[in-house]
Amino acid sequence: MPSHTTSAPAMGGREWAMLLALAVLWGGSFFFNGVAVRELPSFTLVWLRVACAAVVLLGVLRLLGQRMPMRADVWLAFFGMGLLNNVAPFALIVWGQHSIASGLASILNATTPLFTVLVAHMLTPDEKLTPLKGGGVIAGFAGTAVMIGPDALGGLGVGVLAQMACLGGALSYAFAGIFGRRFRRMGVPPLATAAGQVSASAVLLFPVMLLADRPWTLAMPHAATWAAVLGVGLLSTAVAYVLYFRILAAAGATNLLLVTFLIPVSAILLGAAVLGERLEPRHFLGMALIGLGLAAIDGRLFRMIHRAAGETA
Repeated sequence: MPSHTTSAPAMGGREWAMLLALAVLWGGSFFFNGVAVRELPSFTLVWLRVACAAVVLLGVLRLLGQRMPMRADVWLAFFGMGLLNNVAPFALIVWGQHSIASGLASILNATTPLFTVLVAHMLTPDEKLTPLKGGGVIAGFAGTAVMIGPDALGGLGVGVLAQMACLGGALSYAFAGIFGRRFRRMGVPPLATAAGQVSASAVLLFPVMLLADRPWTLAMPHAATWAAVLGVGLLSTAVAYVLYFRILAAAGATNLLLVTFLIPVSAILLGAAVLGERLEPRHFLGMALIGLGLAAIDGRLFRMIHRAAGETA
């Protein structure tokens, strides 16, 4: 690790736009998964998701005339990223959700930026914890909890191992964000990184899926289920991971994993727009807290207010 400290990555307008798009794509995965899980068990759905994304991204690379890197160190990194970013968190969170409600699991998953700030502070030279950044992360987490609602906290303390599994998944996502920074240093572009990661994930998940779900015993899914699998594979995985690695290369892990706060916002807004679900006052309060947290982590608005106050004084 370099001994000197470099400047922290910044979020510009382009990065914020990509982060919002990523939140919409991952928020939409709840809709697709809600349709697909009616006929497909968890690991089969997850494997189909990453396998579909791998086929599409490898095909796009070929159409663009780009080659996948074949160096052993790059593929070892792909498998490490697949383990940290897909296999481990998916397995832990799926196992945890057998014992706790999805609302509580969502709140526990929203600890990802908290873990990321701490892990980045310890392991990187340029993503250090500041009071403003720490306060912003806490505000964003509080906003997520408010949006999901107090009822989700009713199971807190029950099923401790399941809750620890969900927290373990969030911690794995945090380490994945730091681990993934190496692909830029290795000269691997975001499209190839996304393709390599989901390909490695598909290889790692294949035996897990066969052992856990015995998919050959399942009935053939209906067309709506296959459409949902394509949606979650193409949009919420293939396109989403290209954005993920672009943001990671440009703005760092701490900024990237702020998307965890925005996913509930996009999911709730999509539910209101597409399914006619009613927005309640707590949703608006939660969004306001998340907006405050994001502004604090970005820092520019607070610096402008501080300068204006200084000039006035």
